[in-house]
Amino acid sequence: MARAIWSGAISFGLVNIPVKLHSAVQRKTVRFNQLDGRDNTRIQQKRVNPDTGEEVPYDQLVKGYEISPDRYVVVEPAELDALQPEKTRTIDIEDFVDLHEIDPIYYDHPYYLAPGQGADKPYSLLYSAMEASDKVGIARVVIRSKEQLVAIRAHEGVLTMETMLFSDEVVPPSELGELPDDKKAKASKKEVDMAQQLIESLTTEFDPSKYRDEYRDAVLEMIERKAEGHAVDVEAPEPSKPDEVPDLMAALEASISSSKRQSSGGSRSESKSSASNGSSKAKSNGPKSKSGGSKSKSTGTKSKSKSSSKK
Repeated sequence: MARAIWSGAISFGLVNIPVKLHSAVQRKTVRFNQLDGRDNTRIQQKRVNPDTGEEVPYDQLVKGYEISPDRYVVVEPAELDALQPEKTRTIDIEDFVDLHEIDPIYYDHPYYLAPGQGADKPYSLLYSAMEASDKVGIARVVIRSKEQLVAIRAHEGVLTMETMLFSDEVVPPSELGELPDDKKAKASKKEVDMAQQLIESLTTEFDPSKYRDEYRDAVLEMIERKAEGHAVDVEAPEPSKPDEVPDLMAALEASISSSKRQSSGGSRSESKSSASNGSSKAKSNGPKSKSGGSKSKSTGTKSKSKSSSKK
């Protein structure tokens, strides 16, 4: 069982529910170390003063905030400590909101909240109430000296907690400067209808196991081959050039036709396979019956010949 990375209590109103925090994800990024190419010795990172070229001892390092090029305000640890949020052990729910009101862009990192010692009943009560109301609790919590905004919800038998971005951390789309011109890019009703038809033809139920990190799989497979002493192909594929923007209606029509062909092709092959199975069964039954009849005939002949010889 994974160790809890934090323990405390959910607090709402006058209710406190002891909980333990577990990470809900396990990152599977392929990580590499830097080595000396001459003898494959791992490289050490050193903090060096670029002016003197000398290594700076750890106890001489200070924190500085750059306010203009090469101008820093040095901040002491005690000054930061004085501003730290109060290190409480509670997840303080401030509001309950509807799930659909939270744009997914605000979500950051997911966690599971397990019940603490003796908290099974109040934990189950909160879970049931949140599941029935389909509400999400918006709360604040201090983890590793940093105050986090979090969303708590009921999901598959457990309370989940997702850290959230604060509103000023999300870049508004208006700052992109590359949004389409509404007057020039407005789609016609026919184009919208066809796009919706294409979306409908590609719609399915979400199955997370269907999607894999194919690049990571390929990298791990290549590493395994090299570890076993096999040579690997180092020819990189040519980068594909982006296609020109096509005629929108023609592209939509071609996409819908292709999607329909794929769907009907799958149905046709299933029907063909069923018909083929039925035909095979009928054929295999036919000879069996015929052979049964011939067996009976030959038995009759055999009997007759025996009775003649007895006479």
